[in-house]
Amino acid sequence: MTDGSQPPPSTEGAPADPAAALRAAVRAVESGERSAASFFTRPEPAPRRPAAQPRARTEGPVPAPGGAQAPVPEGLVELLARGGAPAELAGPVATALGEGATAELADDPWRLLAVPGMLPGQADGFARALLGTACDPQDVRRGVALTGWLLERAALAGHTALESGALAESLAGQGVADPEETLRAAVEEGAVLVFQDTVAVPGEEETSPVRVLFGLDRCALAEESLADGLARLGGSAPAGAAPDAPGWAEAAAGAPTPSAGELITAVAAHTVVAHTGGEAARAEPAALVAAARGLGLRAYAAAHGPDGRERLARLLPESAADAAVTVAGLLSGAEGPERDAEGALALDLLAVLDTPQLTVETAATLVESLPDGARLVLSGDPAVLGAAGPGQVLADVLACGAVPHLTSRTPDAGPVGELVSGIAIGELYQVAAPDREVVIVPAADAGEAVHRTVQLVTDSIPRAVGVPAAEVRVITVGHGGAAGTRVLNAALKERLNPGPGRFAGFDPGDQVAYSPAPGHTRPATVTGADAEGLRLTCPDGPVTVPRDRVARAVRHGWAITAHQAAGARWPAVVAVLPGDAVAALDRSWIYTAFSRAERHLSVVQGAGPALARAVAEPPAGARGTRLAALLRPQPVPGG
Repeated sequence: MTDGSQPPPSTEGAPADPAAALRAAVRAVESGERSAASFFTRPEPAPRRPAAQPRARTEGPVPAPGGAQAPVPEGLVELLARGGAPAELAGPVATALGEGATAELADDPWRLLAVPGMLPGQADGFARALLGTACDPQDVRRGVALTGWLLERAALAGHTALESGALAESLAGQGVADPEETLRAAVEEGAVLVFQDTVAVPGEEETSPVRVLFGLDRCALAEESLADGLARLGGSAPAGAAPDAPGWAEAAAGAPTPSAGELITAVAAHTVVAHTGGEAARAEPAALVAAARGLGLRAYAAAHGPDGRERLARLLPESAADAAVTVAGLLSGAEGPERDAEGALALDLLAVLDTPQLTVETAATLVESLPDGARLVLSGDPAVLGAAGPGQVLADVLACGAVPHLTSRTPDAGPVGELVSGIAIGELYQVAAPDREVVIVPAADAGEAVHRTVQLVTDSIPRAVGVPAAEVRVITVGHGGAAGTRVLNAALKERLNPGPGRFAGFDPGDQVAYSPAPGHTRPATVTGADAEGLRLTCPDGPVTVPRDRVARAVRHGWAITAHQAAGARWPAVVAVLPGDAVAALDRSWIYTAFSRAERHLSVVQGAGPALARAVAEPPAGARGTRLAALLRPQPVPGG
């Protein structure tokens, strides 16, 4: 670290360690030697091959897989052919780049990286084919495209922003000789945004350091919109019954558990409240919604998916069954209240369950839809795996310290509940399971793990526990590998529903996982197929998946990943931990997989002592986000 007595190293030319040079420049910003404005004001560039003229860029999020593709612009197929790319890529390119895709791609071949799933080597090959000897690995256009690509990959991993040093190292790893120059160009062209966030240091407000972060505009806008929306709700007068109305006190006193009473009391006094707990704690928002309806409020509770909605509905009185909705259904208008004349949801109170599964973009849309004065409860289990997309909404709301937070004191019941409660605090207990609620099945290798898993699902669990095979779900680490979902599903299909795979590998009766959009996986059963596509029966009704979407949106679903399982539960779960997947195990993964079981959990254990080590170690590093800083009051320098 620089002590402020010497200037930062020069970054002119091509330094031997470009990432170190950028880190030195950032330290100069943090120490006050250099302003952030000067860091991102581009100096006179060294002579280089002239770049192409500025071009229009497509704004907004990457389209969800399986969504409708844009019309293919004239000349795009021919241009792709000149670059050695297949004609099938024309649709995804048009969707990513818009109606000007042909001109944009001809102007900048590296814009191919805007297409989901494209890799730098493929874009480099395309550029070489189009540009020939004029193709320069240090072309500023390549660096700008790589910057956006790296941030899109980071968003898929949950990050809304990356610190400058980490992004510089990634650029250097892609052969970019001057990351600082590249980041300046990316900011100036509007491909990415740059932020300066003050890091709160207790007792050192006057010397709080500054983080320099880079992010995509869609993530930045979502975080800022969410922060503004929460501040708006928090600063508005509560709608409906006043906090001191006798009905609130009576409802709290009559709550089914002390924790439910505390939640009711907190929501009476505050418009935004955070609530955390395990599966048993879901009854507390349900009690709150029932109490609020008894006070005449328009109250609803939104779960992540259909499974969560059904579990929630069972906790509500019959008179309030319509209060259970899904987040997607609420936002689309398919479930819950209508919108008022201003476009806001016509409600007074909303309890959001499974908040850790919300991306920041979904959370922002949800909060924007709430009217002033609406009471909002952000509830969920902080120990589960996070959203399948950018953001860590609940963790950031808890970290900001500006929102009242209640932790449930209602423990999850039974041996499975005792086991997962220990995992949440880093302890792997050996729990008593007199009725075989928890069973450990050793597996020497991946082949044995697959064999044991099939045996458990098709014979042991139905016979010894009384749970039919259709109500057992297998959870494993990933889709690939010798004990991944592909191998396990093939083995389970052979035993449970053998068939020729008459439609894209599927047969009537197959259990599948249907993903209509990233982060939204729904269990379903194949009922047939016709000219329109694959027919499924989902928990919320029949669905027909068009033929061209089947390969991307449907997988066999007897075995799924923990990320796909988050937010759902089954009577029995088989968690598969093969020895070759040890590197992918951490406390959050294990907690999520084990806690999906309602009555019975079998653990096919091939990880050995690594399982206990993974539980004992802290969860994987937090995601890179800005929401907590946006919600937290910022110190005023020199104030």
